[in-house]
Amino acid sequence: MKATIIAEDFAGMRAQGAGLAEKAGMDWDFQPVLIRRPWNHIPARYWPSPLKRIAPITIAPDTKLIISIGGTGGIAGAAVAKREGLPVVQIQNPRTDLTKFNLIVANSHDGINGPNVLISRNALHPVTPQKLDYARALWADRLKHDERPLLAILVGGTNGRFSLGVAEAVKMAEGLIAFVNRNGMQAVLTPSRRTDPAALAVLKEKLVPAGIRILEGQGDNNPYFGMLACADMIAVTTDSVSMISEAAATTAPVMVLPLPGKSARIGRFVQTLEEAGRVRIFNPTLTSWSVQPLDDTPTVAREMRRRLKL
Repeated sequence: MKATIIAEDFAGMRAQGAGLAEKAGMDWDFQPVLIRRPWNHIPARYWPSPLKRIAPITIAPDTKLIISIGGTGGIAGAAVAKREGLPVVQIQNPRTDLTKFNLIVANSHDGINGPNVLISRNALHPVTPQKLDYARALWADRLKHDERPLLAILVGGTNGRFSLGVAEAVKMAEGLIAFVNRNGMQAVLTPSRRTDPAALAVLKEKLVPAGIRILEGQGDNNPYFGMLACADMIAVTTDSVSMISEAAATTAPVMVLPLPGKSARIGRFVQTLEEAGRVRIFNPTLTSWSVQPLDDTPTVAREMRRRLKL
């Protein structure tokens, strides 16, 4: 059984759609929403005839479900589903009429509810114990150089709500060095595509001499899954709900690295995981604590299949 994922082409959105499809036992393909000018300057919920405002989206004949993500993806996905006569499941608050969708998977911090709304504490994602086991076998020798526990540091970047520039990188580096030294750990950091080059340069300048390695890579050389799998503790910047959610699906305690800025939505998300005992706000005096993996994605996927009779 196959799903087609429709969203703007962001890694976090693609991962959420893939996670839902895979944990529902479905194959998937991805169709990006490519907006025609000048409609990229107008919120999608105001578009007349939405499919005329984007590049054509082609659906494979064996597609049984549309999975749409985000506000723009939701408008496009609902229109494609109506055209094709297929059910549509929306991930995230679509910021439009909820009845356009057969089912909506929202986070508790999205603040919506209704008879067709399922709530997940974490962002949906494709991390599974099996994938972590595979990544651990591939990466353990490269990431863990001795018997000390491993801190995996996942760094995002400025996103319109939070800032990560040179000043923030200096403060972050100082805190991480103090934490690693205090707890007798080895540490590896990986940046994301959003990490500002100037901030990354500062992190390299400060962290590498202190023995904290920085790994960058794409495709098979991307250390991200290996770091999730091998970490004894994880530190992740507060800007990324997706990275925090994926880290929380592991067996490692997760520390959220604060950044200047504000997002009520992300603040509610972090608070939910704090109350569950799954994350703590980083400070250099923290020590490890006992946790269990937190991942609502499999439960949501099963309920989706049940409700839609897939």
